[in-house]
Amino acid sequence: MAFVRIWIHVVFGTKNRFPYFTKDIKAEVINHIKHNSINKEIFIDCINGHTEHLHCLLGLNADMSVAKVMQLIKGESAFWINKNNITSSKFEWADEYYASSVSESILNNVRNYINNQEEHHRRTTFNE
Repeated sequence: MAFVRIWIHVVFGTKNRFPYFTKDIKAEVINHIKHNSINKEIFIDCINGHTEHLHCLLGLNADMSVAKVMQLIKGESAFWINKNNITSSKFEWADEYYASSVSESILNNVRNYINNQEEHHRRTTFNE
């Protein structure tokens, strides 16, 4: 059995950076993504975001690529959001995303950054 320990910080946004995520909607979407990821054997260490984007700290397993994980998370969550009318208009994720490997030595820094997104975006906009 392979022992793989690869940490990835991903950021993905809504199409045209539309601010779909009110506090309640964001919490519902994050909760759904967490539960669905367990079913798909995707390890999400932490997840949070702002009105138009989410950050995840992922642990990749031996048989998953970043592209596959993002396809599974974004595709299924958009389908679920639309099927359940979570947003008032049709929901779409932007096609692109950001992904970067994370050294184990700074995992806590990345966790803190992700968990404090609301505070971060009081000071800095997504575009900045």
